[in-house]
Amino acid sequence: QRQLVESGGGLVQVGGSLRLSCAASGRTFSSLTMGWFRQAPGKEREFVASISRSGGRTYYVDSVKGRFTISRDNAKNTVFLQMNNLKPEDTAVYYCAAKVSPYDSTYAGGFYDYWGQGTQVTVSS
Repeated sequence: QRQLVESGGGLVQVGGSLRLSCAASGRTFSSLTMGWFRQAPGKEREFVASISRSGGRTYYVDSVKGRFTISRDNAKNTVFLQMNNLKPEDTAVYYCAAKVSPYDSTYAGGFYDYWGQGTQVTVSS
């Protein structure tokens, strides 16, 4: 069973930065599409960003474009989410997810096969 473990969440002021990390177990990390999702209280889970197996393609929800950057280190089985210029509306639990198939939609959480436990990000105004 593949495990994903997020870290790096916390409390930050508006305009601040955080870097989330997600460490994956298993020997085939480079075969997985990796994504970040978030869920705020009372809201549905939302796609944030994803990265292709090689790292050559990245995708973002419009609300984070230009502020968040997803990257991966396949040698270390880790995916990152650098979050800059944070806003109160970024407050949520952030989840790392892994998708086995490269062909399904990268934006839909239902196509991801493995999920982390989540890490809380709180942006105070």
